[in-house]
Amino acid sequence: MTNILDGKALSLQIKDEIANEVRALTAAGHRTPHLAAILVGDDGASQTYVANKEKSSAEVGFLSSVYRLAENIDEAELLKVIDFLNHDDEVDGFIVQLPLPKHIDEQKIINAISPDKDVDGFTPINIGRMVLGQEAFIPATPKGICTLLQRNNIETEGKHCVVIGRSNIVGTPAANLMSRKTFNCTVTMCHSRTRNLPEITRQADILIVAIGKPEFVTADMVKDDAVLVDVGIHRIPDSSKKSGYHLCGDVKHSEVDSKCSWVTPVPGGVGPLTIVSLLQNTLQAYKKKYNL
Repeated sequence: MTNILDGKALSLQIKDEIANEVRALTAAGHRTPHLAAILVGDDGASQTYVANKEKSSAEVGFLSSVYRLAENIDEAELLKVIDFLNHDDEVDGFIVQLPLPKHIDEQKIINAISPDKDVDGFTPINIGRMVLGQEAFIPATPKGICTLLQRNNIETEGKHCVVIGRSNIVGTPAANLMSRKTFNCTVTMCHSRTRNLPEITRQADILIVAIGKPEFVTADMVKDDAVLVDVGIHRIPDSSKKSGYHLCGDVKHSEVDSKCSWVTPVPGGVGPLTIVSLLQNTLQAYKKKYNL
């Protein structure tokens, strides 16, 4: 029988834990944690993510600020906003919502964020600390994947974990984290240039799919009883739906799920844990600032 890695239910549980901790901190006379976001332009998906961040922040008792900037903002002006937030003692952590407009150098913007407020975990210093196993802000989606596996008591020791996708945001940090002593997996990272991909993925005890292609992974690529984590989410035009689209992941769940021991649904799997991970990182930044 296939078990569901229910990210939605787990995210509610963790939000309750964070809210209880925030209540205890403020009752002891500490100020409220503060998470900020910079949103450049009007990309629909980015607006939705930032709105969900605001809603989740309110649910756990955080203050939340959004700096909404024009699509055509100068790179220099954006850097000034980042510098302001870096030096604002009332802001514990902030994110710059990606993707950014093409005229802005994304890596230059990420590099300008203070590592102590980089709750997305994207700066080279936090990535370096993570790779070395030091205290760091872990990128939100890989952290969410780890939380799902840990909280559901998934056995990882000595297992073969295959990660499809090598992005700096998901695939690369996920592969690193799964290889560390917390999980003790043997990890294979695959990508768009990997030869004989199905042959490799069929060896996976734990398969993490973050390749960004709708329903890319099919039944012939997954072994029986594998643990399957689908990071992808795509809007597919669908005239039969009131919304005009349906959602799917990077995995063809209609033919894959029945083979698996555990599987993340889409939606409701990894997604809810991504925002929760951002909240956890913000609380971590706040507590570190005040040695709590």
